[in-house]
Amino acid sequence: MDGERLRELQTGMAIPWGGTRVSYVSEELASSFHDGDSLIVVQDTGELIHIPMDAGNLASDAVSSAYEAFKQMGSVSDEQITTFYTTFADALADDTIFTPIAEANDADVLSARERGRSTTRLTLDSTMRTDMIDGLRVWAEQPSGRGRILRTVSHDSWRVELVSDGLGVVGFVFEGRPNVFADATGVLRGGNTVVFRIGSDALGTARAIVEHALDPALKASELPSGAVCLVASASRAAGLAMMADTRLSLAVARGSGEATTRLGAVARQAGTAVSLHGTGGAWIVASDDANTSDLASAIYGSLDRKVCNTLNTLCITRAGVSRLMPSVLDALERAAERRGTNAKLHVVKSSVEYVPKAWFDRTVEITRAEGEVAEPQAEPISEERLGEEWEWEESPEITIVVVDSVEDAIALFNTYAPKLVASLISDDVDAQDRFFAQIDAPFVGNGFTRWVDGQYALDKPELGLSNWQTGRLFGRGGILSGDSAFTLRTRAIQDDPDLIR
Repeated sequence: MDGERLRELQTGMAIPWGGTRVSYVSEELASSFHDGDSLIVVQDTGELIHIPMDAGNLASDAVSSAYEAFKQMGSVSDEQITTFYTTFADALADDTIFTPIAEANDADVLSARERGRSTTRLTLDSTMRTDMIDGLRVWAEQPSGRGRILRTVSHDSWRVELVSDGLGVVGFVFEGRPNVFADATGVLRGGNTVVFRIGSDALGTARAIVEHALDPALKASELPSGAVCLVASASRAAGLAMMADTRLSLAVARGSGEATTRLGAVARQAGTAVSLHGTGGAWIVASDDANTSDLASAIYGSLDRKVCNTLNTLCITRAGVSRLMPSVLDALERAAERRGTNAKLHVVKSSVEYVPKAWFDRTVEITRAEGEVAEPQAEPISEERLGEEWEWEESPEITIVVVDSVEDAIALFNTYAPKLVASLISDDVDAQDRFFAQIDAPFVGNGFTRWVDGQYALDKPELGLSNWQTGRLFGRGGILSGDSAFTLRTRAIQDDPDLIR
């Protein structure tokens, strides 16, 4: 039975959620909601999300274009897809074409700084530009996943083949990182199409890339025009509306933990498979026998910049802390000196005695998004904050906790961490094996944590890294790459036309 269309909301109106609970419409929501708007009720939290009609239509139109384009991808050749990647890469490498893109990025960065926003991932510098170009050229060289026979089961006079094929429309919501264009288009290699929204800080850059490089590459390769669609809106509601669209086959969200969780919840309740890349922060565990030099190198190498696989929490066993702490603090200070600033340290209250008092007494300049801020260089925190990710701008920032054993460190990780990256510094091979078996993380190592990256580790441009905060991932690893988005089709081939059961 069709229900009546929602045309208005009234203050105090009860909205059921979760089967047994109720949220109430606020005065602000009621007054801002108009005929044609949509309301999303997040069944995990009861949050009431207002989708204005304009934002909803913009998202729907973009998904429609990608959905129609996917219907045509079965007739697109692998050579056309290769041409798209090479043409896109060549455009970004051309200084004349890149000039208006760089100018748009400069404007985005300036606007973000004026608003006190972080720009560490927004600036499209020469390194990011090169990485984008290299990533596109990698996809140009990759074989297509379409039509790959993964398994054959033979029977008398007939056989069955399991064949990989395109999944459909992949929807992305990214934070303000311009290089996500090159990453996201990786799904075309497997015959998919893509629709995405980028954070408002990078929207001007995104529009420039689409106009000057991406759209011309689609045209030159004769791919369907909707094969790559940007939801060109600064409104977060447009991204949420896109994630609520049931025509998506996979929803990918990257950004802050809270925003990513909300996007994932909306996509899940629409029945769409979800890949979330939100809360990060790597953990390093130093065992009793940890080599001081190895530990210092792991810390220093894990703090070159702030991304999801940057060292966030350091666990040191009590038996080794007096020997290891001086090298830990030295490595932390060297990491800060490399960036021309000071380090920031958080220490779990039960571990304060193991850090020199001078760190707590000293006030230093810490570089934040809003500028230089005078803060105590070390501050005590509660154990419950062990999983908090420090989103630092320039000043390396970590948490230290002293534990009785490696097993205790594992228990803390499995309780508080976002379950992304864990590393054990120990020369004991058996201890490393036990650590791998017991730690609930998709990425485990024995040194620095910044190795966790699709391009660096697997020679594949990545779409993002998934943590295990909401459980292990079905059927794939934590690195989501362009060739991770596929489906399996089953094909029967009869040699005997008279075959019956």
